[in-house]
Amino acid sequence: MAFKLASIVGLVVMITALVALIRDHSLFGESPIPIGVQILAFSLMVWARVTFGGRSFHAAANPTAGGVVTSGPYRFVRHPIYAAVIYFTWAGVLSHLSVLTLVLGICTVAGATLRIVAEEKLLVDRYPEYRGYANRTKRILPFLI
Repeated sequence: MAFKLASIVGLVVMITALVALIRDHSLFGESPIPIGVQILAFSLMVWARVTFGGRSFHAAANPTAGGVVTSGPYRFVRHPIYAAVIYFTWAGVLSHLSVLTLVLGICTVAGATLRIVAEEKLLVDRYPEYRGYANRTKRILPFLI
């Protein structure tokens, strides 16, 4: 139960930070490199969602039936959707650099991290083979993190 609650808190933190960045007109890049990063991040999110298939999204971490997905972008990172959100957000933050945008960027990463940790605990409990996948695949940034 605690992990599901933590995942909800993480989601609320992420959404709050993203809404604040939108309200501050700081989420979207305004020059070619940040815009390119955001296009690639959005493409990664779509690719991950298509690869994940018909499984539904849950506000609280709740591993769905069907086993561990290790194809598509999941070959390279365990959490491509969160990675895409982080990449997209930081492209905007760095385009509109201020104390506020830095704090909101950090909040986005913190919220995603909370969800990742909660989801991984539940995934290991439901799918013991997830541990092996986690040992060979990075969370957010291929080959690094």
